Amino acid sequence: MELKALLKLAERAAIEGGEEILKVYNSDDFEIEQKEDQSPLTLADRKAHLAIIKILEDSEIPILSEEGKEIPYTERKNWQTLWIVDPLDGTKEFIKRNGEFTVNIALIENGVPILGVIYVPVKDQLYSGALKLGARKVENGQSIKIPTGRESRKFRAVGSRSHMSPETTTFLNELKQKHGEIEIVSMGSSLKICLVAEGVADVYPRFGPTMEWDTAAGHAIAKAAGKSLIDVKTNQEMIYNREELLNNWFVVS
Repeated sequence: MELKALLKLAERAAIEGGEEILKVYNSDDFEIEQKEDQSPLTLADRKAHLAIIKILEDSEIPILSEEGKEIPYTERKNWQTLWIVDPLDGTKEFIKRNGEFTVNIALIENGVPILGVIYVPVKDQLYSGALKLGARKVENGQSIKIPTGRESRKFRAVGSRSHMSPETTTFLNELKQKHGEIEIVSMGSSLKICLVAEGVADVYPRFGPTMEWDTAAGHAIAKAAGKSLIDVKTNQEMIYNREELLNNWFVVS
């Protein structure tokens, strides 16, 4: 399948996965205690995973999902091309019911994210992008090419809703010295990367733990939008399908 067809497939899979999540999210018996086998969170995760896999299997490309992360590296290392999927990114947002959770799907080729889709079920927003095809945001039935033009505003950095690490604070203080007063925008899940890809924010430093499926889709979209996601340890673009699926710290800009 060519890249354009794979992008459409991933978009369809993300939307289907999101619909399954919403069925659970909007159910009358929505209660969260812990991430147990029968909790709404686990149920939504599993239902979304199954819906996504069913569609992506048509591509005959292997799939690495958070729900199937036990695949040994001895098998994965031979995958030149693979899908990386997070059926429900933003578990804290799901539990808080603030709508800032996403479905993440990325296509990786030789470690490089070449295609990404992020779907926001509650808002029915879709971010997608692929190398040489560009990136877009679909909202209210309208498809907008991203990044949009940067309006006149203060320099804007994206931060997590949880407390800032000392390293993040230091990084932001350095930005203040360079740009003067800066704005801090809080957002949940992979939407933080989307804000930079979209041009709504200028930088997103992440000096804390994330996994490959947390960043792969956003990285691909950011890359398609002309942005970068740099691994702080290697000072290079993040690569994927590593033996260690835990990411190093990174900066999106």
